[in-house]
Amino acid sequence: MLEVKNIEKHFGSTQVLRNVSFSMEEGNALAIIGSSGSGKTTLLRCLNFLETPDSGSIAVKGEMLYDASRGASQNERELRKKRLHFGMVFQSFHLFPQYTALENVMLAEQLLAKERPDYKQNKKAILDEIHAHGEALLKKMGLEQRENHYPHQLSGGQQQRVAIARALALKPDILCFDEPTSALDPELTGEVLKVIRGLADQKTTMIIVTHEMAFARDVADEIIFMDDGYIVEQGKARDVIEHPQEERTRQFLSRYTNG
Repeated sequence: MLEVKNIEKHFGSTQVLRNVSFSMEEGNALAIIGSSGSGKTTLLRCLNFLETPDSGSIAVKGEMLYDASRGASQNERELRKKRLHFGMVFQSFHLFPQYTALENVMLAEQLLAKERPDYKQNKKAILDEIHAHGEALLKKMGLEQRENHYPHQLSGGQQQRVAIARALALKPDILCFDEPTSALDPELTGEVLKVIRGLADQKTTMIIVTHEMAFARDVADEIIFMDDGYIVEQGKARDVIEHPQEERTRQFLSRYTNG
């Protein structure tokens, strides 16, 4: 499904990603763990084309989306097309406050529909289909009673579930989560993790940056541990968490557990 080779990223003189390579299969969940500043979020942003890698390549389903060696410039239209392969769920929700939950979920699909050649002729049917899809996604998130609520009328956990529904709306190949529970209190964290666990059970292809070690162990198929921009260790989730091979991984997990 995804093949990442030799990704590097600098911000000025600071190197944030160093020769990052990994691959993942369709239907698998990959968790990325590591200390703050280890490069996890930057890697996700590169995959979603919110940042441009300085070197390396990214391919999805055998299609080369980015190859720095080719030096191809990317216009905004090309970037939008590439981002459709990925759905991004941010830690701070990023919902539009002026739109209801349902409108937030429908918005991207509505904008994309306007580029369809048959949009003018079939506008009502297309919009009705988008509306029904949005309602179905909110129902899947357990929010069918909240579709007409605005973000300020929703709890943090409900807002994050709307954000997950929005990310699913365009049927991405890979769903990405950037610490989806870090802005939530423990009670609300559980409801969001339950949704992600359900997506994993349905074999949704996911990359999850998380500080929830037990969740990563139980839900992910594989785990990558990053430190200082490098992938230090990767393997089966339970093996990495319970029997880490690298000393740096052991130090991180020990400190995290004892903290």
